Amino acid sequence: MHTVTVAHNFETAHRLPHLPGKCQSLHGHSWWAEVTVSAPDTDESGVVVEFGEFKAALREFIDLHLDHGVMLGLDDPLVDVLNDGHTKVHVMTDWPTVENVAAMLAEIAGQLLSAIPRVSGATVTAVEVRETHVNRAGWTP
Repeated sequence: MHTVTVAHNFETAHRLPHLPGKCQSLHGHSWWAEVTVSAPDTDESGVVVEFGEFKAALREFIDLHLDHGVMLGLDDPLVDVLNDGHTKVHVMTDWPTVENVAAMLAEIAGQLLSAIPRVSGATVTAVEVRETHVNRAGWTP
């Protein structure tokens, strides 16, 4: 099995009003995401995925939708307040826990991967998201 991993950072706020404690308040993190793509073999050029295209696509999504914005759950009353055209708001179906952010990025990465050159059988096999140096969550299929 061959694997490649692309990493990117982003500054994003979120809140978790359904959980007890300080995360109920809107607050920000310096997030890091790592997305791993695996395949049983490489293509004739010796690669799993064209790194440049995958990295650019993933970073473009993160920069356009998450970086210097806020992630909110669909049921959060702040969605209507902040979605005024002046604030970058990414609304998630689920609450933006680090676990759910990892799952969301896995889904997006899979969509992005399907649109670029890659070896047959290449799939997203892991995503790790860190919201702080001591808190992280992972996703695997």
